[in-house]
Amino acid sequence: MLFSQRERIKPVKSVIQINDMDIDLRNSLWNALTLCYWDEMARVFSYSFEDEDFVKKIWVYHFKKPLDTLQDVWFHIHKKIKEQYDGLKWYEVYDFIEYVVNNNYSNSNNKKFIKLCNSFLESELSAYRFVGGKITQITSQEEISEVEEALNISKPFKAVSIHIKRALDLFSDKKSPDYRNSIKESISAVEAVCKLIVKKERPNLGQALKILENEIGLHPALKKAFNNLYGYTSDAKGIRHALLEEAELYSEDAKFMLISCSAFVNYLVSKISKTKIKIK
Repeated sequence: MLFSQRERIKPVKSVIQINDMDIDLRNSLWNALTLCYWDEMARVFSYSFEDEDFVKKIWVYHFKKPLDTLQDVWFHIHKKIKEQYDGLKWYEVYDFIEYVVNNNYSNSNNKKFIKLCNSFLESELSAYRFVGGKITQITSQEEISEVEEALNISKPFKAVSIHIKRALDLFSDKKSPDYRNSIKESISAVEAVCKLIVKKERPNLGQALKILENEIGLHPALKKAFNNLYGYTSDAKGIRHALLEEAELYSEDAKFMLISCSAFVNYLVSKISKTKIKIK
């Protein structure tokens, strides 16, 4: 990982690309356009009315450029479109690829493009995906904020934030993401909070929630909901984690646990601050 990523100099919303787009993602999306559309147009453009009509629609209706500035030679057209693409803001790139999918005549090319785009969007940690032909945000600013808050909790909970940081590092490693150990670190962050509350080396969530229930009157339904969520990742003893035994884990599994455990940690830390529990 880069120094700026390891040291969290880049904010989480930059690592998980929510209001930005780095050059790797921008280039990957252009490569998807090339593989699914431009390469074929280079071969058949002079003979295909549909392709000619398609690029004219891009030029006139999407980029709002004069039609007479576009020559009927693919090399020239490709160069002009690339120049426009390179000047787009991050959200305009999403506008553009969405326009392409919804205005090209080839359903097979469109399906191939959406699949390839979603693969790149996932591997480059974009907060967006193609869903039903539209670019849709799947990670909200609120979710990102939960992770950022958990990374910056106060000193008595330093061990907790270390687990969240490690979970994020493992999840966001573009070259070799480790989803299994990212999930493990996310869960360990919750366990670390429980350890501080219960003051036992190997506590479980139920013990910690029982203490909070006694201290602040935690609602039974809320307590049950938290136990059920945590049970998704744990065996009956609450120590080893059944989810980690799955044969294959995916980015959505690791992201769900990172965000959920961060939010859970923030909730518990906030509740502790309202009790007489002393955290050392």
